[in-house]
Amino acid sequence: MGIAVPQTNAESRSAIALKAYGRIVQHWGLTLAEAADLADMSESTWKRARRPGYAPDLTHDQVLRLSAIIGIYKALSLYFEEEIARRWPTLPNQGPLFAGARPIDTMVEDGLPQFLRVRSYLDALRGGM
Repeated sequence: MGIAVPQTNAESRSAIALKAYGRIVQHWGLTLAEAADLADMSESTWKRARRPGYAPDLTHDQVLRLSAIIGIYKALSLYFEEEIARRWPTLPNQGPLFAGARPIDTMVEDGLPQFLRVRSYLDALRGGM
């Protein structure tokens, strides 16, 4: 019988962010590889992170990525109807940040700065700026 070690606040926030992220990528219909890439994790780490009770040890960059994705998800749900909001991250986009690429591909390729640009872009579209 092991002794339960309480999670720190950072671990608890990371666990909550991972759970929310898991629901979002499922709702968006992302593949295992896409979800792992977007979170800057290996596929095997992402598989472990989805399990209940996983004690996350996320980098600062990963926490910021998950936070940005949660904000992007919220902005999409406020700005678009359900079907478009669900598909938007994986559709080719002619907007100024994407040059015909899928938003998730640009975020994976360009990293955290692009996550933040996409979030700001969506906030501006919905009048949040």
